[in-house]
Amino acid sequence: MKTLLTGTAIALTAATLATGASAASHSISACLITKTDTNPFFVKMKEGATAKAEELGIELKSFAGKIDGDHETQVQAIETCIADGAKGILLTASDTSSIVPAVQQARDAGILVIALDTPLEPIGSADATFATDNFLAGELIGKWAAGKLGDAAADAKIGMLDLAVSQPSVGVLRDQGFLTGFGIDVMDVTKWGDETDPRIVGNDVTQGNEEGGRRAMENLLAQDPMINVVYTINEPAAAGAYEALKSIGRENDVLIVSVDGGCPGVMNVADGVIGATSQQYPLLMASLGIEAIKKWADEGVKPEPSEGKNFFDTGVSLVTDQPVDGVDSISVQEGTERCWG
Repeated sequence: MKTLLTGTAIALTAATLATGASAASHSISACLITKTDTNPFFVKMKEGATAKAEELGIELKSFAGKIDGDHETQVQAIETCIADGAKGILLTASDTSSIVPAVQQARDAGILVIALDTPLEPIGSADATFATDNFLAGELIGKWAAGKLGDAAADAKIGMLDLAVSQPSVGVLRDQGFLTGFGIDVMDVTKWGDETDPRIVGNDVTQGNEEGGRRAMENLLAQDPMINVVYTINEPAAAGAYEALKSIGRENDVLIVSVDGGCPGVMNVADGVIGATSQQYPLLMASLGIEAIKKWADEGVKPEPSEGKNFFDTGVSLVTDQPVDGVDSISVQEGTERCWG
């Protein structure tokens, strides 16, 4: 799908990233708060925010937790940003509902709060959201997997490798999108794991990393060693799932799909580890977020969502070298040109 690029204790990792001028020379300050500072997705997000802040003369401070799910660190970071007089906060929330009171404190202080990648619950708790359409990202890989299997999709045995038990909204959207794209009726679209379709062997959680992906895949294979389709929340989890399958000699007869579009993940598509992945664009999310903070500081204007959506859609593309009819995709070569990490 051709994407129009229009448009991650107090163990806080905090650093002023603006260069070429002292902090005192900046009239506008902003904060970037990510889940971790090690995941390549958030590393690229930080790069995008840093570059745009330097360009616009904004003092940027970056905060990140030690692990995904470190909610308390994010709350502390927001409190620091309020005390520092930041004009705007870019946030990828670990706990999309529990963070809302802290976000409201920031908004009450006149700070523009933009959710990046992960919508808050409810989504209107932030002033704006710049994100991938994560349901569509899941739907694309679901449609691709069903198309790749053809008639055999009716008898598929599917393993679902999700993010966490707490079910952050990104994990739910991708999971439910995949199932919808594959042609499976979802029950409550706001949660995963309540489906009754017999093709679903089960769900397990990965924490979005390779070790978790391996462990979750092993657990599901213990339930049914003949799983032949694997949905994964992201590409590190997909890499772990592949290693678990390889250990029992099944790496070549199981279809793995994922979401992220980082360079290692795209390379895994090229190498046949992943059949297809939905690529998102974190650098764009962050750079647009900094631009929005600048406009808020200068003009008092908040960003508008994309037409027909309640968030600003930063685009998604299906990356595969095995295209199927009826599903738009880009090649691995093009995915490599757009990848990050």
